[in-house]
Amino acid sequence: MAPAVPLPKYHQVYLVLREQLAEGRFRDGLPPELRLVQQFGVARATVRKALERLAAEGLIDRRPGRGTRPRAPSDRASAPAPAPGQMAGLLENIVHASLQTSVNVLSCDTVAAPPAVAQRLALPARARVQKAVRVRATQHGPLSHITTWVPHELARGFGKRELAREPILLLLERAGVRIGRATQSISARPADATVAARLGVAKGTALLAVERVVYDSEDRPVQWLQGLYHPDRYQYEMQLSRVGGIDAKVWVSTELSAQFH
Repeated sequence: MAPAVPLPKYHQVYLVLREQLAEGRFRDGLPPELRLVQQFGVARATVRKALERLAAEGLIDRRPGRGTRPRAPSDRASAPAPAPGQMAGLLENIVHASLQTSVNVLSCDTVAAPPAVAQRLALPARARVQKAVRVRATQHGPLSHITTWVPHELARGFGKRELAREPILLLLERAGVRIGRATQSISARPADATVAARLGVAKGTALLAVERVVYDSEDRPVQWLQGLYHPDRYQYEMQLSRVGGIDAKVWVSTELSAQFH
């Protein structure tokens, strides 16, 4: 396991095994749990949790006395669907990464939604929203400057104190929101004087700019995030696969993790 990767050990094991399954390994079955424990150098409970995650996604079939075998793609459609509200992929990685950093909540206020915010969140003009500004840091210093906008009715149960303790996605789920999906764009933006001072960089430094809209299970926008990240300390990783016929192959992405140091 890579100690510098800000993900729980079970999730690292899960990611490695998922990639190996995608490569077509383990056609005769996955190694026994004890062998995986030795291979990854982790506890048996960690391996079991990773295998449970793969089984929940329909990638493997675990049966007592028969071992663990990969499921054929044609069988995966019949696999049990994740529980409502369960975060997966990028959203889950965001939460795990958040748990590995410290946060300074600079402000948390209820304001009238500016036009751009109302549009992103599909709200009436000047509807009330919670605006929170935070700076996340690791042991190496400030990492990101994040502004989040959440409809007021969804943010009533948490404020500055709660945002300092837990990732906002967990707070939303606790408020009854069932997270469904997210759309995200990544670009570059120069740091203005305020952000530069908060991140400890020179004014005009190029930062990675991340914009993310999170939707609930009924496809309603529940959060708009604007994040500015140190480009030399933030890494976004995805896996690309080619699908389709010979004349119509396209690249399909799978988000793996958002890593930093």
